Amino acid sequence: MPLSRRGLLTTATAASLPACTAAAPTQHRPKRLRTGFENLTAGNYAPLTGKKVGLVTNPTGVTRDVRHIVDVMHADDRVNLTAVFGPEHGFRGTAQAGGSEGRYDDPATGLPVYDTYLKSGRPLADVFTASGVDTVVFDIQDVGARFYTYIWTLYDCMEAAQLAGKTFLVLDRPNPVTGRAAQGPVLHKEFATFVGRQPIAQAHGMTVAELARLFNEEFLAAPVELDAVLMSGWRRSEFYDASGLPWVPPSPNMPTPDTALVYSGTCLFEGTNLSEGRGTTRPFELLGAEGVDRRWAVAAERLGLPGVHFREAYFAPTFSKFQGKTIGGVQIHVHDRAAYDPVRTGVALLVTAKRAWSGFTWRSDNWIDKLTGSTLVRTMIDAGADTDEVVAGWQRELAAFRRMRKKYLIYK
Repeated sequence: MPLSRRGLLTTATAASLPACTAAAPTQHRPKRLRTGFENLTAGNYAPLTGKKVGLVTNPTGVTRDVRHIVDVMHADDRVNLTAVFGPEHGFRGTAQAGGSEGRYDDPATGLPVYDTYLKSGRPLADVFTASGVDTVVFDIQDVGARFYTYIWTLYDCMEAAQLAGKTFLVLDRPNPVTGRAAQGPVLHKEFATFVGRQPIAQAHGMTVAELARLFNEEFLAAPVELDAVLMSGWRRSEFYDASGLPWVPPSPNMPTPDTALVYSGTCLFEGTNLSEGRGTTRPFELLGAEGVDRRWAVAAERLGLPGVHFREAYFAPTFSKFQGKTIGGVQIHVHDRAAYDPVRTGVALLVTAKRAWSGFTWRSDNWIDKLTGSTLVRTMIDAGADTDEVVAGWQRELAAFRRMRKKYLIYK
């Protein structure tokens, strides 16, 4: 049963699968989480019957026993998987940030793999048309931050599927940092890039199926024929370790769920001349630069931010900024995940870094504005604003986004 109205997922998929509804009473919740893919297979691939299927995925598209779903589906006669579409870093994950694997035939399955990275609109629609698929399926683990590009791969693929006359199916997975609340500034449309196509909050607090509903209703020029297979057994308040699922790094610099916890705040350091910890074993938890000393960690700790402590740290990145040089900075130690606010913490670290280190500068291309979604954060910090003042500056827009977001939430 296809969608008949924008933004509303069909109930047919959920009804045909065991325990595949997020609205079931709490006392009937299953004892463990099941992903959208697990519920898809439990329902004998019902939404894909008779369809030529193309799968948008990456190394995170795995089963509980870490088999890739492409390998599983290719070997299953119940589904006709005919193509794979790889995003940034590639389907098998061989490319670093800002790279992809290109067009090739997968050695394990023989399936054609098409490159979606940096393609959108009609060029991406042409890729879907050339592949010959009827239905495009999306299954990638997100990390909950607006500037993590896989949600915009979702958006671009939805738009392209509509242009190409394809149906679209989302297989849902948990938001690893919970779905409790949206946090941070909202993107202004004039700052739209691949790290933020549309005006959503910096930490959106949604799953990919929920985002797909929002995108289809609020942002796509014309809605795609959209369906989803939901998770069962997921609560919005749960962090990733409650899922019982294996963690596969969604990208090379997202090694653990701990990285995802801080990422929506500390990725802002990509917009500065400080290292965001790339090239270390704790990316986005370690931040620093040449000439930074203990004064930064002391200043950050004095703020008394909830749920987090800051340690003076020294490290030598093996690649990216300050490659091979020993630099000083801070390490973030989150001790209370429920109290921790990653976006507020990221802003506080920008404010204190600028005050504690005379060498602080923004990237010359003002990349910070693309990451935060406007000039607000940069200009307020440059004007001497403190953390509370900067955070207050985005509250009205955040409140409006939260009201919009609420319409598309599925899980309790």
